[in-house]
Amino acid sequence: MPRLLLRLLKLLFWFVVGSALLVLVLRWVPPPGTALMVERKLESWVDDQPIDLQRTWRPWAELPDDLKMAVIAAEDQQFAHHWGFDVDAIRAALAHNERGGTLRGASTLSQQVAKNLFLWSGRSWLRKGLEAWFTTLIELFWPKHRILEVYLNSAEWGDGIFGAEAAARHHFGVGAPYLSARQASLLAAVLPNPRQWSAGRPSAYVNRRAGWIHRQMRQLGGSHYLEELRE
Repeated sequence: MPRLLLRLLKLLFWFVVGSALLVLVLRWVPPPGTALMVERKLESWVDDQPIDLQRTWRPWAELPDDLKMAVIAAEDQQFAHHWGFDVDAIRAALAHNERGGTLRGASTLSQQVAKNLFLWSGRSWLRKGLEAWFTTLIELFWPKHRILEVYLNSAEWGDGIFGAEAAARHHFGVGAPYLSARQASLLAAVLPNPRQWSAGRPSAYVNRRAGWIHRQMRQLGGSHYLEELRE
């Protein structure tokens, strides 16, 4: 038992050191891909319906402010102010889920980056624990604008469609820098279910959600909100 315990402690030590170094490096180096992209590719092979993964990195300066704000408005309005976990949103989600009905999540953008970049889909205590660990590292080592930059270049927007550039071209036939405010709102609107909802051919529900997101963008302050991410 002592020898086994020592080995486990060594494994834990190297995991902590290795994961911290990896996250630190990715503060400056664009991630070449994500765990979710690998998972989707493997799923397509298993289903005998192979997909081509589409993703082109766009740096922060080339990503439109409207898309940055639309995603924040849709997914995490407290993004500039929390440290990776939105406690109020978690409490609200727990209360909602206890009342029954559709399960509601409370993942911040930081948590979504941690999950998409390093982990697998599904629900388990192990995955949630690892998600919390990587979220903490991301918040510790990355500035807020870097977290959003990686999110926008890694989010799933359709079968095999990852990142803002691929999404803009797939849904609207333009590069990410040329997205309009309306198009940005539609892309943000489909994030909860990007393989079932289409930004390019929106349903009535997606249109209504996009309209709500556009109003929230103005209420949050637009470019003034984004300036807080660079401080």
